[in-house]
Amino acid sequence: MSDWFDQPDPTGKTDTGERGLRFECTMCGNCCTGPSGFVLFTDEEADAMAAEIGVPRDRFIERYTRETSLGRSLAEKPSAFGQDCIFLDRDTLPGKAVCGLYGARPTQCRTWPFWKSNLQTRRHWERASEGCPGMNQGPLTDPGTVRITRDRLHI
Repeated sequence: MSDWFDQPDPTGKTDTGERGLRFECTMCGNCCTGPSGFVLFTDEEADAMAAEIGVPRDRFIERYTRETSLGRSLAEKPSAFGQDCIFLDRDTLPGKAVCGLYGARPTQCRTWPFWKSNLQTRRHWERASEGCPGMNQGPLTDPGTVRITRDRLHI
């Protein structure tokens, strides 16, 4: 059985016959803010994130994470946009939001927007794209790569 994004023109906005999905990060920060949520990570990812910012793992856990009902999550900080990820930087590049952990960001962040929850149906994808200006823009990601990315995480 094929996925909806295997079909030509998954957005219904063009008639190019493309198969796959387009995404290019605009550095808006919308995926890193909003109502309180979760950015879960593995022990290996914790080690990588701690190394990225140059602190011991136990200090990283203590200072930059919080315990949730789903497990350990990156902490959040209040902003004018809601609850920003603790590592979201809105100051370095005016008008842009950048990740202070970009090179070691967790799988949850690396796989956006190709999450199972966004890919269930075309309508799910379109609903997610309402808050993400990079969706349906930029380079085309082929269906096989979309599936591989989607299957890396159960979100």
